[in-house]
Amino acid sequence: MSTSASRPNVLWICTDQQRHDTLASLGNPVIHTPNLDRLVQTGVAFTHAFCQNPICQPSRASFMTGLYPSTLHVNGNGVETFPKHVPVVSKMFADAGYACGLIGKLHLNAAYQGVEKRVDDGYTYWRYSHGPYGHLSPDERGHDYADWLRDQGQDAEALLSDPDRIPDRLHHTTRCVQEAETFIRENVNPPWFASVNIFAPHNPFTPPAEYVDHYDPEAMPPPTYRESDQETQGNLDLIPSQGGLGHPDRLEFGDNGKTERLFGGKADAEVAKARYYGMISHIDEKIGALVKSLEETGQRKNTILIFMSDHGELLGDHGRVFKGCRFSEGLVRVPLIWNWPGRLEEGLKATGLVELIDVLPTLLELCDLELPDHIQGRSLVPILTGGQPPDAHRDFVRCEFYDAQRNLNREGQTGYGTTYRDERYKLVIYHNYDLGELYDLEEDPGEFDNRWADPEFSTIKMDLMKKSFDATLLITDWGGVPYVRRKDTTPGH
Repeated sequence: MSTSASRPNVLWICTDQQRHDTLASLGNPVIHTPNLDRLVQTGVAFTHAFCQNPICQPSRASFMTGLYPSTLHVNGNGVETFPKHVPVVSKMFADAGYACGLIGKLHLNAAYQGVEKRVDDGYTYWRYSHGPYGHLSPDERGHDYADWLRDQGQDAEALLSDPDRIPDRLHHTTRCVQEAETFIRENVNPPWFASVNIFAPHNPFTPPAEYVDHYDPEAMPPPTYRESDQETQGNLDLIPSQGGLGHPDRLEFGDNGKTERLFGGKADAEVAKARYYGMISHIDEKIGALVKSLEETGQRKNTILIFMSDHGELLGDHGRVFKGCRFSEGLVRVPLIWNWPGRLEEGLKATGLVELIDVLPTLLELCDLELPDHIQGRSLVPILTGGQPPDAHRDFVRCEFYDAQRNLNREGQTGYGTTYRDERYKLVIYHNYDLGELYDLEEDPGEFDNRWADPEFSTIKMDLMKKSFDATLLITDWGGVPYVRRKDTTPGH
C-alpha cells in the first residue's frame, strides 16, 4: 500500500454539454483543439463513453458516486434528494489525506439561483459557481463568479445582458481556470484532488468576444439530419424535451430566455455550431494553461489528468437542440480522455463501450485507494495500462431519464425513458407511451431508420427489451444503508 505522500494528484476537468465529436484528433475536420489533441496523442481516449442520464444533475451525481441515477435517487434537475449515506468521490479522496478543491459547477443538489445545498463533499478549497448566470443580488454572496465580477467593479447584469461582448478576461471559463491554477500552485506538495467543472459549452452559446467570430458558420459540418426526421421525430414529439423540433435552418431555441435573446428566438444550426465550437476552442486554450501550471510547478508527471463532459448536445441533429428525454449519440456520448505521463498507454483510442460511472473506480485503483462494495462502475485500469484489449469493456451501456426536467408536453404528461445500447443495436423505450426507437448502428450509424415497429426486427426488439429490463432491475436500490450490492449482479460487466 502506497503512502499518501507518494500518491498521484488528480486534475479532473469536466465540461458541460460537450459532444463526443468535438476534437480534431478524434475526427472533427473543422474544430481547433490543439491542447486536447495533445492529451489524446499522449494518453488514452475512450471513443465510446456514455453518460447515464442526458441531464446535468443526475449525470453528475451518478459519476461522482459510481452509481446509476435511479439507484442513487437523484433523477432530475432541481431536486434535493442526495442521500447522506452515499459518499462522493471527493470525500473518499479527502478521507485518504488529499487536499480537495472544487472550482466551478457541482450540481449534486438543486441549484436554484445558482447556489446549491452542499453535501459532505470533502472540498476545502471551494470556488463554487454554477455557471455565468448565478444570483447577482448585491447583498448576497456565495457564487464565486458573480462575487468576483462585483469585486472587479463590473455591473454583472449589464455584462451578461450582452453575451457577445464578454471579453476573455471576464468570461466564466477564464475565471474557473484561473482559480484552478491558484489551487495547483498553492498545493505543490502532493497529493491533491481538483474538480474543475466548466459551464461551457452549455447553452446559451456565448463564447468570449474574441471567439464569437472564430468559426465561419458556413464552414460548419452539417448536423445529422434527413428530411424524413420531420416525420420520425414528429412521432416522438409527445415526449417532452428542452429543444423543440424543427428544420436545421429554422431551429426553435425553446424556453431558454437567454438563448432566445441571443438568437432572436431562432437560429440556423450552423450559427449555433460556430458559437458552440468557439466555446470549445476557448476551453482548449485554457486547458493548455492548466497543463503549463502543472509543468511549471514540477507536478505534471505526478498528476492524473481526466477530461470529460457530463452529457452531450443535440445541436441540430434530427432537427432538435439542447437536451431532454432523447438518446441520440450526440446527446449521450461524450469525450473521455485519461493522461498520466509514463504511467498510462499513449496514443491509444479505445473503442470499447464505457460508462461515466467507470471513472470513479478507475481513479480509486490508480491512486491505490479502497473500492467500496456498492460501486456499480467498472475500472478502466486494465485498458489504460495495456493489460486488456481496448475494444472491449462492457457488453452494453445504459442511460435513463426519469422526469429529469419536470417539464410537460401539450397533454400534461412528462417523459420517462431508458436506453440499452450494445455494439450493434440501440433500444430506447419511452415508458407509459406506445413509442420507442430501435436502430441497427452497424447499418445505420446516423440513427435515421427507426425499426421499433418493423416486423423484421421483432425478435431482436424483444431480446433487447428483456436485456434492458434485466439491467434496470439489477440496479434497483433495495433500501440497504449503507447501500451494498453483490458485484456479480452489476449490469454491463
